[in-house]
Amino acid sequence: MSDRTPITVAYGDGIGPEIMDATLRIIQAAGAKIDIEVIEVGEKVYLSGNVTGIAPSSWDSLRKTKVFLKAPITTPQGSGYKSLNVATRKMFGLYANVRPCVSYHPFITTKHPVMDLVIVRENEEDLYSGIEYRQTRQVTQALKLISTTGTEKIVRYAFEFAVKNKRKKVTCFVKDNIMKITDGLFHKIFNEIGEEYPEIEKEVWIVDIGAAKLATAPEQFDVLVMENLYGDILSDVTAQMTGSVGLAGSANIGDEFAMFEAIHGSAPRRAGQNSANPSGLLLGAVMMLVHIGQPEIASKVHNAWLKTLEEGVHTYDIRSTLNDSITVGTREFADEVIKRLGQKPSLFKIAEYSSEGHHKVEKSKLKSQANIAKDLVGVDVFVDWNSGSPDDLGNIMSKIQAEGLELSSISSRGVKVFPEGSPNINQVDHWRCRYENPEKGKTITHSAIIELLNKIREHGFDFIKTENLYNFDGVSGFSL
Repeated sequence: MSDRTPITVAYGDGIGPEIMDATLRIIQAAGAKIDIEVIEVGEKVYLSGNVTGIAPSSWDSLRKTKVFLKAPITTPQGSGYKSLNVATRKMFGLYANVRPCVSYHPFITTKHPVMDLVIVRENEEDLYSGIEYRQTRQVTQALKLISTTGTEKIVRYAFEFAVKNKRKKVTCFVKDNIMKITDGLFHKIFNEIGEEYPEIEKEVWIVDIGAAKLATAPEQFDVLVMENLYGDILSDVTAQMTGSVGLAGSANIGDEFAMFEAIHGSAPRRAGQNSANPSGLLLGAVMMLVHIGQPEIASKVHNAWLKTLEEGVHTYDIRSTLNDSITVGTREFADEVIKRLGQKPSLFKIAEYSSEGHHKVEKSKLKSQANIAKDLVGVDVFVDWNSGSPDDLGNIMSKIQAEGLELSSISSRGVKVFPEGSPNINQVDHWRCRYENPEKGKTITHSAIIELLNKIREHGFDFIKTENLYNFDGVSGFSL
């Protein structure tokens, strides 16, 4: 039986082939025990008619190896092309995006000399579910989806990562002062799971002030866990804060599959110039080596890379504080790292990886929600209408009723406009008409909603969407 691990490699577009070649040369020189299967992804594949940028046959390689080392790709501009990263994350359940961001002061110029944090980003839900609609001529919509199971997996991963990598604190960023149900669920589950890890310090920040604190005092943070959109934005910000976005590697982790990459793009304007920095992809490959059970090789590569930076060797995108620093090309940088394999840094913290750096999330330990009572108590009917004032619409909709359903309010873009609504609203053609049982909290039937919609249609309205209103164990499951 071979002790070599099969991996799938994609060289990508732009600077991708150059930095992938450098990365593979380094890890193979270090003794990585891998068998490489190469697939083609990116712009050429997109333009040949594959909307996700990957040929159907290439999925077979990924299903077989379950490990994907991917260089940056170019997605053609214009509609009709889907993100390969999003497609891969969804296809293989890559729920956790892990991005370490470290300052390499004093050898790389940065305004934040003390910084060593990891952002753990939820990868499958939130606004990145990609469920969007144009509902009227003036209004579009994107759905933000946060689930109990998705949240538990990412939060538990963050705490397990902290424990196994000897981290001391986990911080959660949310915006539940505004999005009380979706972000509120994320916050609630973070608190519940946090109780299982008494040895780890926990804190929660509202994302805006938390981001401000992160940008000015990153040394106060250790492991951060957050939803998809917040994590996407802030992991790029923190990577740039280290001195160059080209220094950051990224891991996308699922139960059975993992993808590793640099966080930067394909930079087509730099392609073919032998100037790109391979460090981000190389550090992604280091994370891959830990994942596939070769932590000693990962440590060897990482330490040689640190030693190279300490001795003032870098690519064009980095400003070093050393007067005698040397700027080299992509190939030459790889040569310098290879030359230092087996050496360790003198000033940087020595990298020491173990095979416990990544893990599977075990079966849910949260209380089952199967027995929670779910009661239908109303419906929001969204209509496309642009023929008068909010009061005109309210007077018409108030006359439309069904069994147990009467109009209680109308809002536009979250602002109440009827009855007694704001007179200063910027009026659009998108209205939410809330129908509830006059006896608050009393249940209604689906047939009553169908009756209501038929009556609304008979009055000449275009109802563009409905949202049922539920109580869960008597607690409202919808915003007011």
